[in-house]
Amino acid sequence: MSGDPIAISWSSGKDSMLALARARELGYEVVSLVTVVRDDRRVSVHGVRRELLRRQADALGLPLREVLVNASNPYEKAVSAALADERSNGVAKVCYGDLFLGDIKKWRDELHRKIGLECIYPLWERDTQSLAEEFISSGRKAILTCVNTKQLDMGYAGRAYDSRLLSELPEGVDPCGENGEFHTFVHDGPEFRFPVSFEVSKPVIREFDDPGHRFTFGFCDLRPAVEAAKG
Repeated sequence: MSGDPIAISWSSGKDSMLALARARELGYEVVSLVTVVRDDRRVSVHGVRRELLRRQADALGLPLREVLVNASNPYEKAVSAALADERSNGVAKVCYGDLFLGDIKKWRDELHRKIGLECIYPLWERDTQSLAEEFISSGRKAILTCVNTKQLDMGYAGRAYDSRLLSELPEGVDPCGENGEFHTFVHDGPEFRFPVSFEVSKPVIREFDDPGHRFTFGFCDLRPAVEAAKG
């Protein structure tokens, strides 16, 4: 395991960040970030602008592979092609930040097996409350980019992911949002060479489609700040 090159399935959010950190602790060499991007050039589901995604990768000092997914280039086809290319470059394993959803894990394992890759899950079955507290106490910083309005009030969109937020989450909402309650963007932490600066807009209701799914979110658009172009 020690020194094995891996790719990180990178959502731009906190679970991906913690998975990256844990993979390094286990001795893996992270050589690339792989992110699914929609037609509107935003990170799938999280809605983070491509410009911020790229600044984030730059701040982490890691190569970024953007995988465009749309109706004519569906997820399995697009991701399989991108990961096959990663494999040709020496990557044998792909790291995911999944926590406890067994059906998703099974689906990922089967998809990657077809192209000769292994999935690793360094956060699997960790207690989500302790994991959330670990993220915050480590000095890493994130903001909620969107919330599923069926599970959480849209006013949470645009809030910092901090101890106060954790204490105010309604009963039944997972502290890591693993059931899709919310998604985040990480903008600073020990792994960052410089913080990623952005401006926050007022949350709005937004509907969009990923292949096979329609989402309704309280969505907070993050706009790259001019002074963020540094490092």
